[in-house]
Amino acid sequence: MFQRISLTARLTALYTLVAALVLVGLGVLVTLVIERHFVELDRDYLKDKIALIRKIVQETGPEEPSLRQLGRALAYHHGLFIELRQGEQVVFATREGVFPPSVRSADASIVPTDWSVGDQTLRGMNAHVVAPAASAASALPGQSMQVLVALDTAHHTHFMHSLIQTLAWYLLAAISFSGVLGWWAARRGLHPLLIMKERALNVTGQRLDQRMPVEAVPVEFADLAQSLNNMLTRLQADFARLQEFSSDLAHELRTPINNLLTQTQVSLAQKRDAEAYRDILASNAEEFQRLARMVSDMLFLAKTEHGIELPNPEVISLDLEALDLFDFYDAVADEKRISLKINGQAQVMGDRLMVRRAISNLLSNAIRHSPAEAEVLVAIKEKPGETTLCITNSGMTIATEFLPRLFDRFFRVDKSRSHPESDGTGLGLSITQAIMTAHGGTASVTSVQGKTTFCLRFQGISTK
Repeated sequence: MFQRISLTARLTALYTLVAALVLVGLGVLVTLVIERHFVELDRDYLKDKIALIRKIVQETGPEEPSLRQLGRALAYHHGLFIELRQGEQVVFATREGVFPPSVRSADASIVPTDWSVGDQTLRGMNAHVVAPAASAASALPGQSMQVLVALDTAHHTHFMHSLIQTLAWYLLAAISFSGVLGWWAARRGLHPLLIMKERALNVTGQRLDQRMPVEAVPVEFADLAQSLNNMLTRLQADFARLQEFSSDLAHELRTPINNLLTQTQVSLAQKRDAEAYRDILASNAEEFQRLARMVSDMLFLAKTEHGIELPNPEVISLDLEALDLFDFYDAVADEKRISLKINGQAQVMGDRLMVRRAISNLLSNAIRHSPAEAEVLVAIKEKPGETTLCITNSGMTIATEFLPRLFDRFFRVDKSRSHPESDGTGLGLSITQAIMTAHGGTASVTSVQGKTTFCLRFQGISTK
């Protein structure tokens, strides 16, 4: 249930709760301090009265005329109760039954004691005074007397009740105001999120150029906005590649499908002999094989995008693999009078079939695009932590802006060019790059002054 509450409501509730705790705590603190101050005032007041009583008793003695003088001295102190006791005998009392036995039996203390009598709350103290050496009917000279003094705290209680009521209304108003202020601050602080939300709602497949306002949001949201912008940039680039890939894929599939459809329609237009049907079926089989290779290559690339482990890692001699491929492409090279040469040797750890396929893709590509009587050179070099295999062929120089895209799927430098004589599917270089990524290496290309070089770099997996 709490997860459904908005962030603004959560911040408002939290701010209000903190403000309430602070204000209530402050109110309790003020109440306690004032209450303690009243206790100190009453203590000083009671101590003054005890001192006055002690002075009168010590100067005149606890005789009847002196007690009348004490009564007159304290007559105008409303709410004040006094009792003089000598042993169990009450010598003087302004009112009977005010002091309970617990107060009379308590030891003299500087801390007042509170108790209730009826609907009154009293605060009192007790002390001892020594009677002077004079004759008295009710006291022995030099005998100690107990002085009990109490004060009615009704005026304090009334003040505290009024103060607590005022504080309660103030706390209620202050907490309400804090809640409103917290809601405003939360809405104001989270307003950049609303702006980012509006920008995000405008992002569609056709409008991936929308970006979050990094400079217009607080520092706390700047990293989030920048991360979202980076994500949108990646999505825009991936979406553009996906659109181009879909277009290229449709173009690549359209040609063999049209060929199959045309040949089938022509063969059904009229009766033909068995030999003609065999030729048509053989041509269709070639197109089916091309489609099958294309689907197989696309499935392989789809697997590599999600990361694959090398199925059968082993020690591979790059020079021996290249020489075996020379034998495989020897007939094609002889037809164009192209010489195949190799320089260097090295061993790496990897999957033999995958590495062989990567080298084969580059070698067939080099032979296909080399002019007649040219040379294709395979150069193998080994450095600390890195082994490279580069295949160089002569031909047309590839423009610099096209080099980074040669490994994209179905990419052609000249979109209008077609290679009916080629059995390729347009995925060879993409597969080569995927194989190198699976081996922790890279594939790169350079083209300068009619020389094009594709290099495979195996990093950190050399056997030496």
